[in-house]
Amino acid sequence: MNRIALLEDHERMAALIVKALAAAGIEADVYSTIAHALAGFSQIAYPVLVLDRSVPDGDGLDLVRQLRARNVLTPCLMLTARDALHDRVAGLEAGADDYLPKPFSMEEMVARVRALLRRPAQLQSLAPQFAGILVEPDAGCMRHGDESVSLAAAEMQLMLVLVRAAGKAVRRSALEAAAWGLSAPVTPNALDVALHRLRRKLVAIDSTLQIANIRGHGYALLDAEKQAQAAS
Repeated sequence: MNRIALLEDHERMAALIVKALAAAGIEADVYSTIAHALAGFSQIAYPVLVLDRSVPDGDGLDLVRQLRARNVLTPCLMLTARDALHDRVAGLEAGADDYLPKPFSMEEMVARVRALLRRPAQLQSLAPQFAGILVEPDAGCMRHGDESVSLAAAEMQLMLVLVRAAGKAVRRSALEAAAWGLSAPVTPNALDVALHRLRRKLVAIDSTLQIANIRGHGYALLDAEKQAQAAS
């Protein structure tokens, strides 16, 4: 299950969107302000952003402009009550990838998000691979050769982040945010338990990768055999 970001300050609208996305197998973290969203984006590399134009601290387009100025190319779907041609053009020129005027059907919104998730952006793959490991969110599993093992929702989010990091360390806080969101309460040892289960599942599918604790930096997928050879 992929996790996207939603910038929407209207609680009822946000709840409806989250429900529709969840029914389609897509999780969403909700942000009500641009400042809140930027703080979240610094911790989680979302594959898609769904942004309302009208929020308490500004225009969603301002957020898109800030992200594009930083060379963050994450696909963005803009939601707006405005339907004039110049508003749509302004959104696209600011760097948005798609534009959906309100009111809209939840089915169409989900279809637009799925289309952006399938886009071959340089940032993300819907089913990322690294060192022989393939993570398949739609199937709820990870594979190595002919072997596969199912992943719980939090485990899936953790593997997506670790595989996309391609051997680079990921901070503990970033892993917790990816697995459980920024608002959900997380027990102190929840990540340790989830990583322990993932380590066992990697062994179960005959992968030589291990989830290593890089002291002071976080966790990374490293090849156990190469580490052993280097140490000998």
